[in-house]
Amino acid sequence: MTQPTALPAPSPPVSGPPSPSGDPRTSRVVLSRFLRHRLAVASLVVLLLLAVCCFGAAWIAPFPRNAQNLLAASQPPSGTHWLGTDSLGRDYLSEMLYAGQLSLAIGLGVALLATLVGTAAGAVAGYLGGWPDEVIMRVADLFLIVPPVAVLAVSLQGLGPSPLTIVVVLSSLGWTLIARVVRARVIQLRHQEFVEAARVIGASGPRIVVRHLLPNLTGLIVVNVSLSVATAIILESTVSFLGYGVQPPESSWGNMLTQAAGLIGTSQAYLLYVPGMAILVTVLAVNFLGDGLRDALDPQGRQ
Repeated sequence: MTQPTALPAPSPPVSGPPSPSGDPRTSRVVLSRFLRHRLAVASLVVLLLLAVCCFGAAWIAPFPRNAQNLLAASQPPSGTHWLGTDSLGRDYLSEMLYAGQLSLAIGLGVALLATLVGTAAGAVAGYLGGWPDEVIMRVADLFLIVPPVAVLAVSLQGLGPSPLTIVVVLSSLGWTLIARVVRARVIQLRHQEFVEAARVIGASGPRIVVRHLLPNLTGLIVVNVSLSVATAIILESTVSFLGYGVQPPESSWGNMLTQAAGLIGTSQAYLLYVPGMAILVTVLAVNFLGDGLRDALDPQGRQ
């Protein structure tokens, strides 16, 4: 008698690329890779300190916001006023911290809103293809050729120079880049075996995008958020420096540059350099952090 032939073991289910947050071991690998990027770690520490100092200004700042003392106007740095005072006698360190609240809030708001819109648009365009792809990408191309500073300046003149207007306008201009990146990556992934397997078992298009495609775009999305913060802070500072942005009594690092622009060549020229250095340090830290996150979340670099 012939021996019965053993049935082959069932093949394991088809799965996609590992999600950055799905496996604790993968999360530990990502963390270890990030910690090896010393500039990124230092940048994260700097940004956390800036955020704590600026958003905690009500408890940290030595003087209240816009507290004027004309008898102490235009004083150099001292033990009482570490960065001196401006022409209205306001403590410059306190004003810097309160202005940082607005600059950082605008940067974070623009980054989150633009990334949300861009990710949704790019995922829909890449997954559906056809005429939805054409419409979304042609709209994105239209926004890409628009000069953001000019559009923001005109919008602020027409709608009023409020922080909300700045966030909405910059977000409506900034979603296009992440949309193109997400679209390209979704086009690469939509014909992978794990996506086809999800279709076979009856998963709907939205479920495939949300549960299977977007988790594999975490690295791209996180890096875009970090870099969008820097872009938004620079654009806000530019229009505020030109006089179209945030107006007194509200202040940002950009309009502090405007107020100190006439001090070049005087003994108080440092009042111009202090907000400029704050913008420079923040933008550099955000970019280094983005580099570290990109390296840590790169799927090709994982074990």
